[in-house]
Amino acid sequence: MKIVDVCAFYAPRGGGVRTYIDRKLIEGPRAGHEIVVIAPGARSWTEHRGPGARIVWLKSPRFPLDRNYHYFGDAAALHAILDAERPDVVEVSSPWRSASMVAVWPGRAVRTLVMHADPLAAFAYRWFEMLADRPAVDRGFDWYWRHLRRLDAGFDSVVTASRSLTERMAAGGLRGVATIAMGVEPGIFSPAHHDPALRRRLLEMCALPPAATLLIGVGRQAPEKRWPMVVDAVTSAQFSNAVGLILVGGGRDRAKIATRIGANPHIRLLAPTTDRAELARIMASCDALIHGCEAETFCLVAAEAAASGLELIVPGAGGAFDQLDSQRGRSYLPGSAAAAARAVADFVGTRSRATPLDPLPQVRTMRDHFEELFEHYADLARPMQIAA
Repeated sequence: MKIVDVCAFYAPRGGGVRTYIDRKLIEGPRAGHEIVVIAPGARSWTEHRGPGARIVWLKSPRFPLDRNYHYFGDAAALHAILDAERPDVVEVSSPWRSASMVAVWPGRAVRTLVMHADPLAAFAYRWFEMLADRPAVDRGFDWYWRHLRRLDAGFDSVVTASRSLTERMAAGGLRGVATIAMGVEPGIFSPAHHDPALRRRLLEMCALPPAATLLIGVGRQAPEKRWPMVVDAVTSAQFSNAVGLILVGGGRDRAKIATRIGANPHIRLLAPTTDRAELARIMASCDALIHGCEAETFCLVAAEAAASGLELIVPGAGGAFDQLDSQRGRSYLPGSAAAAARAVADFVGTRSRATPLDPLPQVRTMRDHFEELFEHYADLARPMQIAA
């Protein structure tokens, strides 16, 4: 098959979507498919990534809220590229402008919408959490659900990476929602990368002895990730427990997070890293991942942490919670620093009792994800091929 991904949020300095697309450009040709990504950029040009893998950059306006990104502003130009490519499958990676453009493209192809984002959970639920419950917020944002249902009518399938998001999409009236979980990059994250010397150095950075508990938080430092809440939770737990926290990442909230940490010597901000092997070694040398965001559509860092042998301390909603194994972690009330602090203290107590863990389950990889995704696309395309 020829699969064209219209990806509004692909950028050279992007985050999880870039990582996902880069892997697709590897796994698609490996499985015998041609992958073409159409992305908005500063100029129009074609970037070749090897046999059967290209990125077609379309000159587009800069996105005003984040200067790393551009946005599709010309439907006719996008349609012209789709006409020229003649795909078997068109995949859209954002539920906004680009999805509306693809929905009205007159070409003949299977169309799928992949929910790489959950705007209600990331923004609306968080903004109004002190004023209204989720059903009330959903009613107030019924325009968004109507928008999704209109898109759903123009697409053959809506793909999510977690069962909780699938359930919410189905409850909101969407028809063909399929759950295809993501996974970790093969051969990178493993408990075998545990490095006692690195662990000692990280704890020393946190002014703590080797016997202390070491937590790690990884991800974009943006409001929906709730890192200040995580800092408050760990600070509270530190009054009665020897706990260190390292935060790996960057973003517009970094200064705010640093201010919240203040003079606390047991919490350290580390720079973001693009070296996956280095991140795998750091992860495997910690005791647990703590995460604050309940709006994840999958939560890749939780999957990477679990593959590294870490326990998870995560909010009780969203993609991170979907990955929680009760034998290897605990959840807390989303948005509550007090509940997160209790979960941290409970983890430290369990760890101090040296409770044996079950063996790690088989780790799902991104190769598994893409094999399942491509098979889903083939199933959707088969009736169209027979009709032709």
